[in-house]
Amino acid sequence: MASGSSLLSEEQLLCPICLDVFKRPVSTPCGHNFCMSCISTYWDDIPATQCPVCKETFERRPDLKVNTFISELTSQFMSLQVTDAHIWSPDQQQALGGGAVLCDICTDTQREAVRSCLECLTSYCDVHLEPHHRAAGLKRHTLVEPIVSLEDKICKDHTRLLTMLCRNDGALVCDVCVRLSHVSHDVVSVKRFYEERMALLGNTEAKVQQMIQERLQKVRDMKVTVEQSKAETRDVIADSARDLATLISEIQKSRTELVKAFEEKQKAAEEEAAGLISGIEREITELQETTMKLRELKQTKDPLSFLQSSPNPSILPHTMDLSTISLNGQAEIRRMQKALSDSVSHLRMLVNKMSSDTQKVSDGTEASNNATLRFMQQYKVDVELDPDTAHPLLILSDDRKRVQYGMSLGSWVNPNPNPNMFTEHLAVLGKRGFSSRRFYFEVFVGGKIEWCLGVATASLQRKGPVAPGPHCGLWCICFLNDRCVTFSSPNVPVHFGKVERVGVFVDYDGGQISFYDVQTGTLIYSFTECVFTEELHPYLNPCDNEYGSNFGPMIVVPVVRTD
Repeated sequence: MASGSSLLSEEQLLCPICLDVFKRPVSTPCGHNFCMSCISTYWDDIPATQCPVCKETFERRPDLKVNTFISELTSQFMSLQVTDAHIWSPDQQQALGGGAVLCDICTDTQREAVRSCLECLTSYCDVHLEPHHRAAGLKRHTLVEPIVSLEDKICKDHTRLLTMLCRNDGALVCDVCVRLSHVSHDVVSVKRFYEERMALLGNTEAKVQQMIQERLQKVRDMKVTVEQSKAETRDVIADSARDLATLISEIQKSRTELVKAFEEKQKAAEEEAAGLISGIEREITELQETTMKLRELKQTKDPLSFLQSSPNPSILPHTMDLSTISLNGQAEIRRMQKALSDSVSHLRMLVNKMSSDTQKVSDGTEASNNATLRFMQQYKVDVELDPDTAHPLLILSDDRKRVQYGMSLGSWVNPNPNPNMFTEHLAVLGKRGFSSRRFYFEVFVGGKIEWCLGVATASLQRKGPVAPGPHCGLWCICFLNDRCVTFSSPNVPVHFGKVERVGVFVDYDGGQISFYDVQTGTLIYSFTECVFTEELHPYLNPCDNEYGSNFGPMIVVPVVRTD
């Protein structure tokens, strides 16, 4: 068997097209051999029918049949390739067998097997193999290199080695199985499949190693980042603690100075009052003395004596004008208290904002705010401004998306004013009204120092001023310099800091109107528990230049979903 394999090489059984061992080999009239599928596909792809090797052209496409001789030769070669000791390397034997093979006949100390018999399905050492060399019946058995668990590597139907693998069925088969049941299947030798799988394992291992290295590097980078973060956090904590300590020290210093100022004011008021009281008491004494003298004069009966003793009885002592006397110290203290209260209120709002910002970082509220804003943005609507409602001093763009203050009062000449226009508020409404649903729009205010934005009912007062109140039909926030207030409570700040892009969300059925800083995703203010009975229109008021140059426009901008 081994000598037979030496007469045949694998190169002689390779298809010139696929360069693999023949599968269903056929022979062309010119004498060259190919796989049936390879030559058929080749001829399907070229205009002329010719041999891929010698280029001989055939007038008609030959009717090819499987060459049974070459097919049988190929099957035997594949079997020999696995069973021949000269073809199988020790590494491959170990891969198939799993290690050294022991004799199945030895009872005491098992010796290493030198051959396995395919017919007996037994492995023998050199002693127990002797009958296979001597007995005539045993000489015809097929002996191969020792194989572990030989019975698992033998075809149960044909008692031949499982030397090939069918890719279609995913099963190990022998050469007889290939001829009988797998003729048209994709069948490869165990050796080739083993090499392919080993190559695949090598590539997979390389990828796994690369993934391990990438993750090790990622872990190293993350550890470095964590250490850097720890150092930065320590610095931030130290700086923040120092800043807050300085602020507390300054507040305590202000408290001391304030108490001192109040005490000095009170002391000055007391000293002023004491001086006035002392002066008034002296005047009372003088007036009492004058009263006594007047009474004595009234008792004089002799006219001549009366005139001689009091030539001018109507003269009174010099006294202060009581109407000009007032104590202003308490009024000054109340003014100082009012200024302090306003400052403390402002400071408390800043402290609350600082606490809110800290809480956002701590519990991820910022991400939640972004999610809330994304939810509202799905209700975006197209807003177009209505020029019929615009105050005459406003300029609207042609696309009805932009409004700004632009005319001087002296140039306002409108002999036929529109009955729907605002005459007091520098405002304009959106042309479309909304009801019984949610809607959202965004307005860019940029660097303006004053503006008002919100929604209003169609019946909102247009002539003259609008009186603030819960039923006036206007829900808006107003910005001036560095803070936002509501139209209904202009003296109560609801937000500090500039905003460049404002999102307005209305939940009509829920009775809520919310204003958002789109850039930071934070809530500016919400009107809640509102009762709407008619359509709501966007309300834009760019305001005038009362507090400085404020010609910048308010622009209804497209809504872009926040990431």
